[in-house]
Amino acid sequence: MNTSTRNNAEILSSQNQSKLIQDRVQQTEKYFGDMCDIFGALSRKEAKIRDKRDELSKTVFDYGESDTVRMNSSTKLALKDFSQNLAAMEDYRQALIERIDAKVIAPLSTYGETCKNTREDLKKSFTARDKEAKQKKNVDKVKEKHPSDRKQISQAETELQRATVDASRSEKALEEQMDSFEQKRIQDIKKVLSDFVTIEMHFHAKALELCAKCHNSLTILNEEEDLEEFRNSMRPQSAASRLEKIRAISSSQNSLISTSQPNLRGTPAASPHTGQKKHDKASNLSNTMYDEEEEGEESEEDVSYEDDDDESDHDAAYHRH
Repeated sequence: MNTSTRNNAEILSSQNQSKLIQDRVQQTEKYFGDMCDIFGALSRKEAKIRDKRDELSKTVFDYGESDTVRMNSSTKLALKDFSQNLAAMEDYRQALIERIDAKVIAPLSTYGETCKNTREDLKKSFTARDKEAKQKKNVDKVKEKHPSDRKQISQAETELQRATVDASRSEKALEEQMDSFEQKRIQDIKKVLSDFVTIEMHFHAKALELCAKCHNSLTILNEEEDLEEFRNSMRPQSAASRLEKIRAISSSQNSLISTSQPNLRGTPAASPHTGQKKHDKASNLSNTMYDEEEEGEESEEDVSYEDDDDESDHDAAYHRH
């Protein structure tokens, strides 16, 4: 018997190896296909979110330009800035969608064709192995039926040897192909998931930055100022007086601030004691005027008493006469 032919144990080992390769290809095709479908669904959902947030941005901008908000200057400015930052965030979301399609979905989608080609090569290997097994049975049958026919036995063994060579060559090519397949599969799953996470981190970093800008945009909105503008538009006749009051209050506050600051020309500011002295001086002047009024009243009373005495003396003289 030719030693180049394989025994039953080697053929069985080859069958187990082919089954392992077949199961691995099937699982790769299944799970990579599922991940491709899920990433595609995520991309479509992000596109829907992008469209809705674009609508929100446009609605906020239109509201800021409407007649309702036109009279509120700070509200209009805040809404305009808010809508612009929100729209910029959705530009980054669009970049997220495009990058996922290019760096995640596209590589995964190629595994459908790759697994299909690997299965075809696997079928060729199965066919060569089955041919080898069939030819081996034929040799055993010829030996059993015609043990003395060396020519027929030699011919059957030659066919078996040829089938063994074809099967061995096919298995070796399949092993090399599966080695390359496994290497590419491991590298691709690592790169695809790494790219996905990197894309997500980049988007969320930019989104967080723009969310902060949106929040800061709302700090521009001054409720009191816009409410005052609304009240002025509702009561234009009292707007001027209210404005004068506000200006008067602001002027008084500014004057208080200016008096509380030190004199830059070197003249010392008035102290509390100086004010107290001025107050005491004014009080003494008021008391002096009050005393003078009392003295004037007393003198008038004395004069009236003297007049009464003169009249009584005159009446007494008249009676005497």
